[in-house]
Amino acid sequence: MATVATSKKACSVNPLKMSQPIGAALAFMGLNNCMPVLHGSQGCTAFGLVLFVRHFREAIPLQTTAMNEVTTIMGGMENIEQALININTKAKPDIIGIASTGLTETKGDDVDGYLKLIHARHPELAKIPVVYISTPDYKDAFQDGWARAVTKMIEELVPTGPYPIKDDTRINVLPGSHITPGDLDELRDIFDAFGLTPVFLPDLSGSLDGHIPEDFSPTTLGGTTLADIRVMGGARLTIAIGEQMRPAADAMQSKTGVPSVVFDRLTGLEVNDRFIGMLAGISGRAVPNKFRRERSQLVDAMLDGHFSFGRKRIAIGAEPDLLWSLGSWLTEMGCTLTAAVTTTHSPMLEKLAVDEVLIGDLEDLEQRAQGCDLLLTHSHGRQMAQRLDIPFVRIGLPLFDRLGAAHRRMVGYRATRDLIFEIGNLFIANGHELTAPTQDATTHIGTVATHGAATVTFN
Repeated sequence: MATVATSKKACSVNPLKMSQPIGAALAFMGLNNCMPVLHGSQGCTAFGLVLFVRHFREAIPLQTTAMNEVTTIMGGMENIEQALININTKAKPDIIGIASTGLTETKGDDVDGYLKLIHARHPELAKIPVVYISTPDYKDAFQDGWARAVTKMIEELVPTGPYPIKDDTRINVLPGSHITPGDLDELRDIFDAFGLTPVFLPDLSGSLDGHIPEDFSPTTLGGTTLADIRVMGGARLTIAIGEQMRPAADAMQSKTGVPSVVFDRLTGLEVNDRFIGMLAGISGRAVPNKFRRERSQLVDAMLDGHFSFGRKRIAIGAEPDLLWSLGSWLTEMGCTLTAAVTTTHSPMLEKLAVDEVLIGDLEDLEQRAQGCDLLLTHSHGRQMAQRLDIPFVRIGLPLFDRLGAAHRRMVGYRATRDLIFEIGNLFIANGHELTAPTQDATTHIGTVATHGAATVTFN
């Protein structure tokens, strides 16, 4: 069991952490025809806008209430009012999502009270659902803002149950902030193969998957529609991916009566066995042959790669759920997790197979990564990897110095297999030539192959 510690430095050096309002804004971008708004200064919004544009390389809809020195002192009701009027007039969204910032949280703006007064003054705005979430950026981190935004979406937009009619093929899916648009496409293919209809909340695969739209839209283009959200209470099951989404799943179950299950990760062999087995049980269908073959390919890749992964020392800096997902999988592959730095608290951190998990920055990670064989973090770790002279795999957000960040996949059998090839090839390229195996090694290969060929029965 890991010890979780917090850095006591007076300042953050080369920050790993991203703020709550940025996480909440990204969650709102997974809703169709939505306009995310940051209640704060123009600089706060500009920072988030640049970060998302560099990562996704797409047009990003993100507005601001443009607080200045005077309105910060006097209160931001007029700024919110004018923002809502302008957005309604020019963008005509189906949903408006507002996230607070450290500026307005320090002032103590009563945004819920403001919204009641604004709707009383402007009845034409009452037809547009406005979801407000408190996300001070001086506490917690990116995945907290995402998780709280999704929870608030459920509380505000999903009608209260129980529902008299349920669709046995409809499944609610609540993905964590570490699930990419590419991951969502992979999950959709898996659900479709079992005859299940998933509703993702939110769904970045529709809005930020890197496609060319036919027409310009000032709001999000694609994602979960308001109509889909309204009928989520009629689903058969809610599946949450990532521990961060447990409160959202609980909120859905409490409000609608839809049962929920939480998968803390979907990277690896055993967790995907459980996931596929559950879908087979829900749908009443046999596991399609393509998944049996993908599983067989994953097992073969594990056999092929275990010499390269065994006893490698790993350093990871990431949000808690991403750290847990990749750290646990690499440990299963025979690696040793030597350095683990994250951004915020999570119950999963204590379960990691490492002596200590530090809530800190990339400077802390660099100090702990000395002598490691692999570094995994976002693009701001590239200079660190050069100084340490170790292989570097970019994960999380932002990834601004590589193409295709939105299409990166890490869930399911196929994605896990491809991760083995990607990381295993890095180890091979940066290692020594393999020598002929000894008698003991040959015996070990035969033992592993025998276990790897074992069949698994999906119930």
